[in-house]
Amino acid sequence: MADDCLFCRIVTGDVPADVVRRGNGMVAFRDIAPKAPVHVLVIPERHVDSMAGVGGLTPDERADMLAFIAEVGRDEGLEATGYRVTTNHGPDALQSVHHLHWHVMGGTRLSDSM
Repeated sequence: MADDCLFCRIVTGDVPADVVRRGNGMVAFRDIAPKAPVHVLVIPERHVDSMAGVGGLTPDERADMLAFIAEVGRDEGLEATGYRVTTNHGPDALQSVHHLHWHVMGGTRLSDSM
């Protein structure tokens, strides 16, 4: 855990969030500024700055992350129509919180400009 990390503070419960799923070292919660009708963030409980640091997770954690993301899509009712999963790394990608996180977005036809 990084003391100054917003998402680490969500993991510990120090910062409130609308958590929709938790397990296998992952947490999913609703984005506070959604870009789609369904916009959930998925994070590892363990602090990793971004996709570039994913080697800091164990192979099991990396595999569990993908399965967890798919479960979130299913739980949110997005399987039939589809959803987008994205992550950002660094300033050019507009990464605003430096804790690895995946955006799971759907619930409408998404723009092709993202």
